[in-house]
Amino acid sequence: MKILIVNGPNLNLLGKREPDVYGNSSFESYFSHLQNINKGCELSYFQSNHEGALIDKLHEAGFSYDGIILNAGAYTHTSIALHDAIKAITTPVIEVHISNIYTREEFRHRSMIAPACKGSIAGLGLLSYELAVSFFLKEKNTGSEIK
Repeated sequence: MKILIVNGPNLNLLGKREPDVYGNSSFESYFSHLQNINKGCELSYFQSNHEGALIDKLHEAGFSYDGIILNAGAYTHTSIALHDAIKAITTPVIEVHISNIYTREEFRHRSMIAPACKGSIAGLGLLSYELAVSFFLKEKNTGSEIK
């Protein structure tokens, strides 16, 4: 199983940026943990602060991967282009957020990408990524779409 994790703007600063909201771990160290606990899964990781690069990566992977986990950062709340890119590909996408976007500033309460995604996970810290990987693995192992 091939799963791609795509992180958007400012997520390259995990471990440094607002540790009270996002924790003290870098994503790179957490990604190593994800790889270690999912040995039978080919996990890839991409991060960009640029919307177009995120769209290009979705287009590149969106027909050959089994799942994409997307933390679009602030683009979640503004990007119709990311919404359209998700709709254009065949690989299912799970939206994730480290923080609970619904307990933060009001402008973060609306996700422009959620309607295009298979599902959303928010507010569970880095565990959100682990749960998304687990979903894709469970769906594959049951041989059918989980409802």
